[in-house]
Amino acid sequence: MNLFGFLGLTAILASQTQPLMFSKLIGDGNTKYLIVHADDLGMCHAENEASFKAMEAGLVTSGSVMMPCPWVMEVVEYAKSHPNVDIGIHLTLNSEWKTYRWRPVLPPEKVPGLVDPEGYLWRSVEDTLKHASAAEVEAECRAQIQRALSLGLKPTHLDTHMGTVVAKPEFLDVYLKLGKEFGLPVMLPLNMLESGNYVTPPQVKQLLPKVIEAGVPLLDALAGGVKSADPEERRKEYISLLRALRPGVTQIILHLGTNSDELKAITSSADARYGDFLAFTHPETKQHIKELGIKLIGWRELAEALKTK
Repeated sequence: MNLFGFLGLTAILASQTQPLMFSKLIGDGNTKYLIVHADDLGMCHAENEASFKAMEAGLVTSGSVMMPCPWVMEVVEYAKSHPNVDIGIHLTLNSEWKTYRWRPVLPPEKVPGLVDPEGYLWRSVEDTLKHASAAEVEAECRAQIQRALSLGLKPTHLDTHMGTVVAKPEFLDVYLKLGKEFGLPVMLPLNMLESGNYVTPPQVKQLLPKVIEAGVPLLDALAGGVKSADPEERRKEYISLLRALRPGVTQIILHLGTNSDELKAITSSADARYGDFLAFTHPETKQHIKELGIKLIGWRELAEALKTK
């Protein structure tokens, strides 16, 4: 059965107004499942190194790779030597840093609306929404997926850098279409779609009805809001977040980095990224997860659940 063959269930769901939830596909709805996810793989060596170490430590259960970025091949080589690693594709339509930039996978002349006057992907979501067409977004996202496959990656899911690919209904259509086309689950959290706070444009409130109509399964929640860059305070904030988890499937998105000059030269968030690394390689974090009865899972488990439904 194709991964999205379950969409045959859409006929049953068509008259319903409730979304299909991953928590119902993998359990009874009472268990606290948690995906601890490493964003921005491929962005730089420091990001890769910290993410891989955290995965090997056992608390980070999945990651996703930015195909336009310079350090993608390090991710490819790691995946080849670690065939069970859970890595999706972080569909990337923005290049946000001041001096460290990347271009689309496609030649810029093929997707001119995605490219700023300097020749790179736009820095902000708003600029991408203003200049790019849905056709350009589809072409570039498909090219990113195809490049990952051509390099031998076996992605477990799709998700979105900076939320751009779900920032308006026309882009969401592309996201859902590509998930179905390539047989990959897409990361969409119910709590953010219900609140209208997943991304800033007001159109986001139109997204949930589209997702329900498509019968695409959702995460129960995307958890975040950790603010401190101080390593110990940051870890304490994550512990508080873990204690507040409710039953269902929740994802925590991390941006992990080593304490390196490379990362400090790229982003002012270097200390926070190092704090993420320290928090999710710390033995006390692992102990708290165990004591709280939280079950760690990755996107591979969700994909397998879809195959059997």
